[in-house]
Amino acid sequence: MLKFTPIFLAILYAVALYRFSAWRTARELDAKSTELADPSLKPLFDKMARALDLPRIRVHLYEIAPVNGLAAPDGRIFITRGFYDKYRAGEVTGDELASVIAHELGHVALGHSRRRMIDFSGQNALRTALAMVLSRLLPGIGVWIANMLTTLLAARLSRSDEYEADEYAAALLTKAGIGTAPQKSLFEKLEKLTQTNMGAAPAWLLSHPKTGERIKAIESLEAKWR
Repeated sequence: MLKFTPIFLAILYAVALYRFSAWRTARELDAKSTELADPSLKPLFDKMARALDLPRIRVHLYEIAPVNGLAAPDGRIFITRGFYDKYRAGEVTGDELASVIAHELGHVALGHSRRRMIDFSGQNALRTALAMVLSRLLPGIGVWIANMLTTLLAARLSRSDEYEADEYAAALLTKAGIGTAPQKSLFEKLEKLTQTNMGAAPAWLLSHPKTGERIKAIESLEAKWR
């Protein structure tokens, strides 16, 4: 029983850390965000709300510069000031911004925040168990290998969530009459908008799938739906 105590403690620590992180994130979002009220975007949000049989979709504007969208653990949807400024500057269309909202709605509807807490706890326990075993077999590098393996697992699970949210968004955008074209065109802009070069890292190390793979997955869905 005692040999499992470090793993049990690792799970408890992971749960506590996740809940603290969620609480801190909620405080940060409360302090730096307001509801987005843009008449030019409202018709698009209303289309998605009708497709979901909801009275409205509430979107919040998070006052930070990086280009991003996010679903908070409490279910709220945010786009950053940086993303909204790209829309105002004409670099992103309203339909493309709507595709971001649809993607984040997917994370909420599919329970990804809840699943990430479970995954995070399991990964922490796995890291502890692997570190215990490998550090005996490979002194000096066992812990490093354990960390690398669990990092790869976390990235793979994250990519799976992204594909699922993309699929949800594609279905919602299609039902709302917006279509998937803005979703795909935004993917092609993302690397430039976020000033990252995803191609520089191996695909299996990324927390998000590569652009071409995401577009290909959506086109496969379209073919299946047709």
